[in-house]
Amino acid sequence: MQVNGLLDPPNAALIMKSLREADIDRASLLVFQLDGSGAVSVDTNSLVQAVHDSPVPVTVWVGPSGGEARGASALLALASSYVSVAPGAHIGPIVPADFDRTLHLSGAAKRVAAGVATTPIVTHRMSGKTAQAAKLIDGTDPTLGQFIVGLNGRVLHTANGDVRMSTSKVVGVGANRRVQNNQIVSFRKLDLTQQLAHTLNTPWVAYFLFVAGLSLILFEFFTAGVGVAGVVGACALVGGCFGFSHLPVAPWAVGLLMFGIFGLAIDLQAGALGPWTFIGGGALVAGSIWLYDGADALDPAWWILVLVCGATLLFVLSGMTAMVRSRFSTPTIGREELIGEMGVAEVGVDPDGIVRVRDALWRARTNRATPIAAGEAVRVVAVEGILLEVEPEAGGARDYRDRSGRH
Repeated sequence: MQVNGLLDPPNAALIMKSLREADIDRASLLVFQLDGSGAVSVDTNSLVQAVHDSPVPVTVWVGPSGGEARGASALLALASSYVSVAPGAHIGPIVPADFDRTLHLSGAAKRVAAGVATTPIVTHRMSGKTAQAAKLIDGTDPTLGQFIVGLNGRVLHTANGDVRMSTSKVVGVGANRRVQNNQIVSFRKLDLTQQLAHTLNTPWVAYFLFVAGLSLILFEFFTAGVGVAGVVGACALVGGCFGFSHLPVAPWAVGLLMFGIFGLAIDLQAGALGPWTFIGGGALVAGSIWLYDGADALDPAWWILVLVCGATLLFVLSGMTAMVRSRFSTPTIGREELIGEMGVAEVGVDPDGIVRVRDALWRARTNRATPIAAGEAVRVVAVEGILLEVEPEAGGARDYRDRSGRH
């Protein structure tokens, strides 16, 4: 069974399911290829107890090179019958075991922690060679195949008693002799749906999707209708919220992220750089830094924060500003010439909407007492920056050019 990353609900379900099925199928051995960290939104005590109480021998290989087992993953490894760490991989520290809350150890988890309480593995990361020298693990096998073959003849503890392993055989003769597995080895890991959920539970992925979703929805707000950006933004926002539901997010920090995007939108609407740009940018950065309440291991790397915040600010202040100017610009030279012009409401104006005048799209506003439905004719009565004040064709015969100072 391949277990990677956080011990979240998908990985916890995979572990429990594999233990049950190994028992039902009367498997001779269950091996976890482990490259994991702490737990979020799962009961670590139950996982460790299930591994400890398995009637099937459970072993853990931490690898490949560069892999690790820390936090709850380290507890899980130490609760198994046999542990090996690949060269270049590491095990520990155990603390913190749960990344989203303080873990009160009980049952097998408490016994495992008590057994290593006086060793550096509690608070430090250890290489396989160092951990083996301290008699915390059993071996340092470079590959999974060598790990399984190396179990041959070893006696492993299970809930039903000790079991002597028979995992290899010699094939060939003379110089062609080699050792290989003596039985069928099957591999299992998360299916596509579980893998998607596991990916969304990754802290930096959930953070990125949430901010990207808000930015794309803001982009769609300043365009007429609903397009690809709006759909992608909504999907990204849902994905980010799904990840947040399993992670220890600070609600006030999420609020800061939303407030930051809102602040940027104010100056975007005004069409110029103003105080809200700095307020919104500051809120976005602060919300990103203090987003997660749990262990520091959950915090996105500094370069991810710089990349997401920088890209968002650049997208809003540069790309979206250019889009808004292009979208709502007019081919005529004098905007005052638009007063009195007739047009059509592309999007209902109640009190704000989009109108088409002289083949150009404009943001428009009308009196709340005279809403204009999409497709109805409108008359321009005033121009304020890139915003047109309009009224329905009926009752709009009064000439507003005198009010503007033109004759």
